[in-house]
Amino acid sequence: MASSKPGERKLQILQTLAVMLEHPKGEKVTTAALAARVEVSEAALYRHFASKAQMFEGLIEFIEASIFGLINQISESQDDGMQQTQSICNMLLNFAERNPGMTRVLIGDALVNEDERLQTRMNQLADRLEMAFRQSLRLAASQGRVPEEEVSARASLWCSFVMGRWLRFAKTGFKLLPTDQAALQIALLSH
Repeated sequence: MASSKPGERKLQILQTLAVMLEHPKGEKVTTAALAARVEVSEAALYRHFASKAQMFEGLIEFIEASIFGLINQISESQDDGMQQTQSICNMLLNFAERNPGMTRVLIGDALVNEDERLQTRMNQLADRLEMAFRQSLRLAASQGRVPEEEVSARASLWCSFVMGRWLRFAKTGFKLLPTDQAALQIALLSH
């Protein structure tokens, strides 16, 4: 096997982990199964990650960087607060649809038997998402699109909507897509 550049093997391990998570009824995600899929020894996995929890942390870091990078792009490119809110919602639904394995991490399903600090980190991610919705809705309030006193409640509603769609997607074996009827539902949430 040709030697890979530093970081390439680490990325391959994380991508393989995400793919394995797409099959919740399939093989249990163990370091042995992951090593076999990547075609390396378990010892080789541990040269890149100190523990399985650290592998999940790497996946969570990728998810956070992707999602919040896109939220920042949306916030910078759109001046309308309600449009920002809708775009953030659409992006989060599409992210899950394109990354089913990562959706299981987002809802905490893949973290059930893992280190509890991972679930704490996902809870913090949910708080940050609600904060992003709150910022966009504050802008919408300043533009007269929503009442100021409703900003927090609406941010919580938008966040709950997204997380509910993620949960439904994962729990149906990725059959009911998060974007199914999303345009109509987003329009209803926007009033």
